[in-house]
Amino acid sequence: MVVEVITGDLLNQPVEVIVNAWNRNVIPWWLLLPQGVSGAIKRRAGNAPFQELGKLGPIPLGGAVLTSAGRLPQRGIIHVAGINLVWWASEKSVRDSVRNAMNLVAQHGFASVAFPVIGAGSGGMNQSKALNFMLAEFRTITSPAAVTVVEFRP
Repeated sequence: MVVEVITGDLLNQPVEVIVNAWNRNVIPWWLLLPQGVSGAIKRRAGNAPFQELGKLGPIPLGGAVLTSAGRLPQRGIIHVAGINLVWWASEKSVRDSVRNAMNLVAQHGFASVAFPVIGAGSGGMNQSKALNFMLAEFRTITSPAAVTVVEFRP
């Protein structure tokens, strides 16, 4: 599997599905002030994906769920629980998030997916370290889907 790493805006990628680095979905979405990737998604996609997400209940750490894309042009959003209840990411949560997101890509036959760097930002992990964990996990996965990891640089 070929993984392209670029710098840019996750929401502007010409892919079928994007990944949202979310939390475990234990705190209702409407009580949170989404930041980073989640905040950008909420501003552009609207509330619908987050309302769907809230109905799915808690997501296991490293788990992934699929919702609609709301007002975004993509076909869906895969929300991954990359951070624990105290808002920290670990190698395991990052790698499990990648694997479970790619399982959904395969199950739904998506041809392309774009990921943010899971665990960086709100997860407190150094971006390079989180990216290396992601790339290591991608190397263990076989998929025909085109994968892009988008690094955000302010």
